[in-house]
Amino acid sequence: GLITVKDIHKRLEFPYAVKDSNGRLLVGAAIGVKNDYLERTAELVKAGVDVLVIDIAHGHAQSLLDALYSIKSAFPHVDVIAGNVATKHATMDLISAGADAVKCGVGPGATCQTRIVTGAGVPQLTAVMDCCEASVYKDIPLIADGGIRSSGDIVKALAAGASSVMLGSMFGGCEESPGKTRVKNGQKYKVYRGMASYDAAESRGKSEKGYEVSLDDYVAEGVETVIPYKGKAKEVMDQLIGGLRSGMSYLGVDSIEDMSKNADFIKMSPAGLSESKPHIIK
Repeated sequence: GLITVKDIHKRLEFPYAVKDSNGRLLVGAAIGVKNDYLERTAELVKAGVDVLVIDIAHGHAQSLLDALYSIKSAFPHVDVIAGNVATKHATMDLISAGADAVKCGVGPGATCQTRIVTGAGVPQLTAVMDCCEASVYKDIPLIADGGIRSSGDIVKALAAGASSVMLGSMFGGCEESPGKTRVKNGQKYKVYRGMASYDAAESRGKSEKGYEVSLDDYVAEGVETVIPYKGKAKEVMDQLIGGLRSGMSYLGVDSIEDMSKNADFIKMSPAGLSESKPHIIK
C-alpha cells in the first residue's frame, strides 16, 4: 500500500495507537440483548468492527447469556466482551457461553447509585478478586470497570488480577469528553452523567429509534454532575501511566501480568487511611 508523509507523522505523534493488521484504529461497538441485536451485529461485523461489547447493567441475566451464545454461534471469529458482573459464578457462566473477555463492576462508578437504589452490588476490589478466580483459571481477560479515582486504584485493580481497567470520570473533565462545557465563578467544568441517569434516559428517548421508556416511572441508577475541566486527555493519561509505572516498580515487576504474583493485600484501618494521604495541609 501507499505510505504518505501524513501517515509517518501520525505514527510519530501517536506511537501507542492500537491498530489492526491493516493499520486502522481498532473499533469496538456496544450492543444490547433485545429485539434486532443479531441484525445489528451482522451489520457491525460487515462494517469491520474489531470487538463487540454486550453491555447491560445485570450481566448475569439469562437474556445476556442467550444473546452471547447466539452471537458467538453466528460470528465465532469476532471477539465479544460481556458484562457487567461481580461474582466468580457469573464470570464462569459468561465464559461458558462464549465470552472472550468479561467486564467486572456493579455499582462502583462515580455517578452510579445502583447499590443505593437496588441494594445490589459488590465492592469493586472484592469483585475483581472473586471474578479473577474464574477468568485466570480459564485464561480469559478481565476488565475492571469503575471505581478508579487515582493511578493507585489502577495499580490495585491490576494487582488484584484484572487484565485492564475501564475509566469514565477520570476523563470526564477532559477537552475530548462529550459533555457540555460550563463556566461557574470563572472556573470551567464539563457535564458528566451516568448512562442510567434520568438525563441520559431522556436523551436516548429523544434520539434513539425504538427506545421507549416512561420517564414518570423511570428509576434512575445514575446521576448527572459537573467535573472540573482537566485539559487534554493526554495530560491525564501521562499522570496515570506515570503512577502505574511507579506502582509496578514498588512491586518489583516490569509487566502487568506479573503484578498479581507479587502483590499482597492487607486490611487498612481508618488511621492508616488517614496517614496515607497528605496530612500536613490544613
